[in-house]
Amino acid sequence: MSLRGKCALSTADYFETPLYSLSIGRDVYRDLEKTGEFVSLTLDKDEEEHSIEMQMPYIAKMMEGYQGKFSVVPILVGYLTPEREAVYGQIFSRYLSNLENFFVISSDFCHWGKRFQYTYYDQSKGAIWQSIQALDETGMELIERLAPSEFTSYLEQYGNTICGRHPIGVLLQIVTYLRRNMPNNNFNMKFVRYAQSEHCNNMDQSSVSYAAGVLQIS
Repeated sequence: MSLRGKCALSTADYFETPLYSLSIGRDVYRDLEKTGEFVSLTLDKDEEEHSIEMQMPYIAKMMEGYQGKFSVVPILVGYLTPEREAVYGQIFSRYLSNLENFFVISSDFCHWGKRFQYTYYDQSKGAIWQSIQALDETGMELIERLAPSEFTSYLEQYGNTICGRHPIGVLLQIVTYLRRNMPNNNFNMKFVRYAQSEHCNNMDQSSVSYAAGVLQIS
């Protein structure tokens, strides 16, 4: 769905999963709504949206031992300029600085192939799939460096089809804000897994890349 310049909140009270229902933190929603920077999704649009939905069963499974003792705060991040990413970075910084909270940022990496209208290929890297991996790893290195402006420049230069580039950008802006205001804390970002749905060797193939990273604050 199209959502420009804003982030959106659900109007539901809970998410159903195959395991159990996850209650939505309406108290946090109320605080976010006071900023005037959020819009509400209609229930129809909320049900059509799939990126948050796909995370919920996994969260439910990982938090099974805490069932009924936590809530989720789903936020759909729209198409944001770097300036808007910084606005939301400041808003969310108070929540990331609270170690009782846990952030999940959802994104695939490169969508490569004619059906995605993206066929960047640096032949110096080897096969197509190796070029894709090198491209993704360049972006991952910038994310690990927690460098929002460099990550934006990378996206502008290569056009890598990272679908969650704006949620990632918001996270990088959160850390940028916290580094200025929490100078005694250390922020360490590390990618721990990377995979591709297919190893492409010709222009008629396609693939989607996946990566998993962890941000630790100490």
